[in-house]
Amino acid sequence: MKKAVIYARVSSEGDRQSTERQVRDLCDYAIRNGYEIVHTFEEHVSGAKKNEDRPVLKECLEFCGEQGIDCLLVSELSRLGRNVDEVLATVRFCKDRNLNIFFQKENLTLFLPDGTKNPFLNILISVLGTCAEMERENIQFRLQSGRKRYIENSGRIGRKKGSTKSKEKKEQEYSKVIKELRRGTSVRRTAKLCDVSVSTVQGLRGEFC
Repeated sequence: MKKAVIYARVSSEGDRQSTERQVRDLCDYAIRNGYEIVHTFEEHVSGAKKNEDRPVLKECLEFCGEQGIDCLLVSELSRLGRNVDEVLATVRFCKDRNLNIFFQKENLTLFLPDGTKNPFLNILISVLGTCAEMERENIQFRLQSGRKRYIENSGRIGRKKGSTKSKEKKEQEYSKVIKELRRGTSVRRTAKLCDVSVSTVQGLRGEFC
C-alpha cells in the first residue's frame, strides 16, 4: 500500500479555525485511493509567512523525505502558501525528491499516474499564486487607503491624548533611575541596575539631568 502524509493549515490559532474538515476530507480521499495515512501534520500560521517561518511544514517535508512517503495530501494549493515563490520552492523540493503532491480542491497531482511530471502544474501554480498575491496587495491597499482617509478626517493615530506620562509621574516612577543618573552612573549601568531599557534611561537623562 502506498504511504501518504496529510498537511493541513489554517491561518488563525485557537478555536476560530480548525483543520478538522481538511483532515477528514483528505482521509476519505486516501481510503478511496488506496493510501495508508502514515502521519498528519496540522499547522496554525498565516499562508503569507515564508517557508522558513512555518516549522510544521518544514517538519512535514523532512518527514516525507526520511520515511519514503509516496504522496503529500493537501486540501488546496493555498494551504502551501499565498506567495508564489514560496509555493514553487515547496513544489521544486518535492519534485527533486520524487514526492508526489495531491491538491484536492484543484484535483491536481505533481506526478501523473505513469510517474511523469504533470506539465500543467507549474502553469496553474503561477496563475493561482499570482492571484493570491494580488489579493494580498489589494488588502494592503485598502488598509492604507482607509488609514489615509481616517487621518484626513481628523482621526488620530498613535497614543490617545492623555496617555503620555506627566513629568511628575515619571519622576515618581523612575526615581531610582534619576537618582543613579544624578550620581553620575553611566546610562548602560543604570539601565542594568534599575532593570529598564537603555532608551528609557536616555530619555530620562535628557529630561531630568
